[in-house]
Amino acid sequence: MAVSFNHTIVYAADKKASAEFFAEIFGVGPPQPMFGYFMTVTLEGGVALDYADAGGSVQSQHYAFLVSENDFDGIFARIQSAGIGYWADPARSRPGQINHNDGGRGVYFTDPSGHFLEAITRPYGSGTG
Repeated sequence: MAVSFNHTIVYAADKKASAEFFAEIFGVGPPQPMFGYFMTVTLEGGVALDYADAGGSVQSQHYAFLVSENDFDGIFARIQSAGIGYWADPARSRPGQINHNDGGRGVYFTDPSGHFLEAITRPYGSGTG
């Protein structure tokens, strides 16, 4: 049996705001209400991010997304245009920079609920650098 990833729940301080932020920055379709409880952002292959209100404090999580070089250009331009802080590394020791790990490009930034998002153009271990 093949195993593939289908969906995950992303708890947020404001599910609508976080889902809209993600959809805008990553350039995907707008979030849709699901089951009256979630705001769902659908990604490639039908994978879904189901945003839900946390109803209290949000535990920051890390979510990484593999994107094309062209998509990275758009994502990075939208991050900069919105004045969102970004880093080249997960330790946040290289602010205002992107990385070139494995011969690609990568950037880290936070969403409105404090989740640490990452866009990369090459999977880790796939190249040099």
